[in-house]
This record gives sequence, C-alpha cells and structure tokens, in this order.
Amino acid sequence: MIRRLATLLVLASLLSACSWFGDKDNAEPPAKLEPFKEQVRLHSLWSRDTGEGTNGKLVKLVPAVVGERVYAADRSGVVWAFELESGRKIWRSRTGIAISAAVGVGEGLVLVGSSEADVVALDADSGEQRWHTQVSSEILSVPQIYEGVVVVQTVDGNVTGLDADNGTRLWIYDGSAPVLTLRGTSTPLVEQGAVMAGFANGKIIALDAASGRQLWEAQVAVPHGRSELQRMVDIDANAVLRDGILYVVSYQGRLAAIDLQSGQLVWNRDMSAYAGIAVDESQVYVSDADSVVWALDRATGASLWRQSKLRRRMLTGPAVVSAYVAVGDFEGYLHLLSRFDGSIVGRRKVDSDGIQAVPVALGDRLLVLGAGGELVLYELQAADDAS
Repeated sequence: MIRRLATLLVLASLLSACSWFGDKDNAEPPAKLEPFKEQVRLHSLWSRDTGEGTNGKLVKLVPAVVGERVYAADRSGVVWAFELESGRKIWRSRTGIAISAAVGVGEGLVLVGSSEADVVALDADSGEQRWHTQVSSEILSVPQIYEGVVVVQTVDGNVTGLDADNGTRLWIYDGSAPVLTLRGTSTPLVEQGAVMAGFANGKIIALDAASGRQLWEAQVAVPHGRSELQRMVDIDANAVLRDGILYVVSYQGRLAAIDLQSGQLVWNRDMSAYAGIAVDESQVYVSDADSVVWALDRATGASLWRQSKLRRRMLTGPAVVSAYVAVGDFEGYLHLLSRFDGSIVGRRKVDSDGIQAVPVALGDRLLVLGAGGELVLYELQAADDAS
C-alpha cells in the first residue's frame, strides 16, 4: 500500500493532476505544441498492429531489432516477430503471461517478463516456448542475456542470473529496496563480462555475469530530505556505456560519468531523470523529470543546450538518429530535435495512446512502438525532398 501511494503521488506530479489538498489545480500543465519550421519529415515505411500495447499500464515494452528481424510484445502476453525491411509477420506467440517487460533478444532467445514474476524464453526463429521460470517479484526491466546467462532485475531490488538453456537459477544478488520507490527499474547493462545494475537507493553496482559476485559499487545519488518521498533517488533510466565510461542518472539526484573498470567517478552534476539518456561521440542527452531535454558535454558534464518547449509532456528517453535526437510524448507525438542546438525540426503523430518506449535508432530510420500497440518504421527525409 505504501509503495502504491508513492507511485500515485509521483504520477500525480508527472501527469500534472489536480492538487491533493483542494479543488484548485495548481500544477503546471503539459506544454502546448507550438508551430515550428519543419526541416525533417518522418516518412512511414510500414506500420503494424501489435495488439493491445501497454493496456494503460506503466510497463516497459520496448521493441528490439536483431539482424533483419524486429521483435515486439504487448501486455496481453503476445510476442511478435516481423521482417525489418517489409514489416511482414514471421511469427506470433502467446505466452500466457501478463507481460510487463519486453523484449530481450540474444543467443537465439526472445525473453519477456511478467507482473507475476514469470520469465519466458521463446525460440527466436520459431516463437516456440523454450522454458518458463519464476523469479522473486514483478519484472519491470527488460531481461538481458550474456554468454549463456539470462539476467533479470526485479522490483524488490534483486538481480538474478538464470541458465539460458533451461531457466534454472545460477545466482542471485539481493539489493533490497527502499520503502518508497518509483514504479520502474532500469534495465541491467551487460558488457565485458559485467552486469551494471541501478537501484532505487541511488547506487549502481557491477556484478560478475557468470557468478553474480560484486565487482564494485558507485553512489550516484544520496537520499536527502525529511520525507520518504523527498528521499527517492531511484535509478530507473537505463545506463549507457561509451568508450569505457558509464553514464547513469537518478531521480532527484545526479547524472554521473563512471569509469567502467574501477567504478570511480569521472564527473557528476545535479539532475533528476527517470526516462532515459543517450550518448554520441561528444554529447550526453537527457530527458529530465520535467521533460526538458538537455545536451551536456561528454567530457565535463557542462550544459550545451536545453529544450523546454516540450515541458511536462512525459517524454520518453532520447534516441540519437543521424543528426537528430528523437523523443516521444504522452499524446503519441514523435519529436525530432537538432543535436547541435536542440531546436525542434520534425514531428509526427504515431499513436493516440501515447509513446512510452524509447524509439530505436537504425541509421537514418526510427522504429517506434506506441502505447496502443502501433509499431512503425520511419525514414528521415529532408522536408524539401519528401513527397
């Protein structure tokens, strides 16, 4: 009940709901979309209906692209495989679970998690179920796989390693969880034999992928304030690794750059975010908790630009595509920003139920899954060239 209350309070803030203490609405409403000069058009190459989408739930259903295939799932338990170039359906599989985390793909498996702590592995070629097991609690982060180990993080703070062949447990790390947390969990990042997992206490911890042994930990944010709500410092945005540096951000805390090998802090700055970050060769991009998009210097964390015209629109995390940064919003619009100055250069309505999943960048194309189940592959075209 306490965790549910925390979720409701945070959602009230994010959705700009009415005041808890009276009839007057004092919350800042989502920014209205303003006219802009279109420089890039999002041309739809194909679109597919993938079922009921999130069914109104705050769950992490992210499409995955591996080779020439696209994998996607919906809340009702259906998993799909499509051909990337044409959108043609390859297979459709019913898992029988209420999917809350999807999809992880690798080593011939497609992985999904449920609200009832189920982990299901499907054959990536056929969609046939390979195994089904349970972990300690609800799964809100996408299962990952690395060298025969499936890594699953659950909302109770545990990280579990499962045998990719049969789903049996190999190891478990107990990270525990504070009394109050945001509804969400960052997806573990598995690189170079290490699992980097962010927790609701503001820590990121590196574990050995084979054994679950802790390698190092770093405190990204320190809880402060008198109330449990003020002390929430969840790491819900997925960490990003580039050139040996791990970039991670917390809610009501900090954005930090951490050396992967040692766990030592390279730089940090105050920031509150839960939706996501992206990194290119010189910049770090963040959608903060107020849906302001930032570009920061990779080397120092210094601010380069900020875009506040999408404030309070419940933006997804950013995706870097060509010379642009893409974000989705709660009304289902996909926005393109210039990587150089943050100006809005393109926009397209994708799904009237909104966009919760971070767009997937594929060269000069974007794969977007709407909360209503609309899966679309877009190609970026100069506005003058588009027909």
